[in-house]
Amino acid sequence: MTDIQNASLRAHRGVLILVFGILGLVICFPFGIAAWIMGNGDLKAIRAGQMDPSGEGLTQGGRICGMIATILAVVGLVVGLVFVVLGLVGAGLGAR
Repeated sequence: MTDIQNASLRAHRGVLILVFGILGLVICFPFGIAAWIMGNGDLKAIRAGQMDPSGEGLTQGGRICGMIATILAVVGLVVGLVFVVLGLVGAGLGAR
């Protein structure tokens, strides 16, 4: 695209989405959820020609990091819940 065509497009948020995806992996998984949701919306706008396509790679990377962060958090919560239930069952059996 030429510069004139890019001027009429919305600016991409690829850097922000990538930062959110990395923060979701490292610090707090809600950032991962935000990266996943924002990435999906921005990729849809990029593919529809409404947003600057130069940030597609950053947006895709951030979305994938957000997906991984969210999936790891869900798996961690399920495993933690299983351990709590097993602990309660074990404590209940040991009290008899």
